[in-house]
Amino acid sequence: MATALIDLDDLDLFVSGDPYAAWAWLREHAPVYWNATPDGGYWALTTYADVSAVYRDPVAFSSKDGTVLGGSFRSATDTATGQMLICSDPPEHRLLRHHVHKAFDKRMMHAAAEHVRAYLTDALDRLTADGGGDFATDVAPTLPAGLLAAMFGIGRADALHLLHLTRTMIGFRDEEYVRDSGEALTLVGAQVEIFDFLTELLDRRRAEPGEDLVSILLAAETNGRGLTESQILYNALNVAVGGNETTPFTASAIIETLIGHPEEERRLHDDPSLVRTAVDEFFRWTSTNAYVRRTATKDVTLRGIRIPAGQTLTLWNSSANRDESAFPHADRLDLGRAPNHHLAFGVANHRCVGMSAAWMEITLLVEELVRRRLRFTPSGKIERLASNFMLGIKHLPVEVAA
Repeated sequence: MATALIDLDDLDLFVSGDPYAAWAWLREHAPVYWNATPDGGYWALTTYADVSAVYRDPVAFSSKDGTVLGGSFRSATDTATGQMLICSDPPEHRLLRHHVHKAFDKRMMHAAAEHVRAYLTDALDRLTADGGGDFATDVAPTLPAGLLAAMFGIGRADALHLLHLTRTMIGFRDEEYVRDSGEALTLVGAQVEIFDFLTELLDRRRAEPGEDLVSILLAAETNGRGLTESQILYNALNVAVGGNETTPFTASAIIETLIGHPEEERRLHDDPSLVRTAVDEFFRWTSTNAYVRRTATKDVTLRGIRIPAGQTLTLWNSSANRDESAFPHADRLDLGRAPNHHLAFGVANHRCVGMSAAWMEITLLVEELVRRRLRFTPSGKIERLASNFMLGIKHLPVEVAA
């Protein structure tokens, strides 16, 4: 494999190719790699050490231009810059994180767990009774639906509607979600619909505050000043997208992983005490949020390569989590792996604010699989999302194994 053949912007690599082989080659031969694109290009960092180092240096590597390539319509700089948690740097980031984090307290997580458990139980009961189904559409969405129902104080139907909108926003380049207007307008259209949904919710919470995320953000103050409406909406969007997209894709990836690793699956079913380490290993192994974007604020040098100020870098979490220098036998699934300092949630000040929620959701799923001794076999073709940002399974047809 040569770098000329590696294009991390080529969606076919993530739909039908092997991105892990590409990342392995880059880690060994070109860990600081310029990925050219028709409109310029970006640097790709693929080793654990480099990805960790850039995460930990928000001064030299800014989040203000956004964390996704092409995430804003006709704008090189994300329109949420400085207003959304993931698109901000210190000190704004610290202040926003303080407010958003209040929505992930023990009370909220307990309520969310009750919703997730109820939704998940119903979905698995139906799947089991039917002898199988499409895990990616029948079961996986119940995890974020339960979380959002609790965190936004909305019903199941509204939670699933919001999930559809965020999936369209993330999958705007995928033929299943792209609208007749084309990719760019699919993206902006989904964003507009999400903001309309959240604006209506914001108006209701102004009239009747509750204990949900929007009410918490409405009541937030910094030095006696409340958040602006755009700050509230952007950070509600941040939580909706983060909560909606990563966990269902992780859930489906876990089922695919267990089907492909029957010995580790038996090990888990035979020893439920492995659930905690298994959840961490699943996050490392699946790493559904493939990369995050950063922008160099000054000229920097990485591994002897000069990166000019203003250029874009991508931190490939999915690659870093398979780096042999950080994880012994990194290409082997080990549900008892410890320690396991994976980067699935980032690290340092930009560690995912919703990590506790994701942990809760995936732990409930794994515990339920073990409790039921539920196993699956494939019953059709797996379909993957056309995206290099989210490693997602759109359809996962399975049968319940005897």
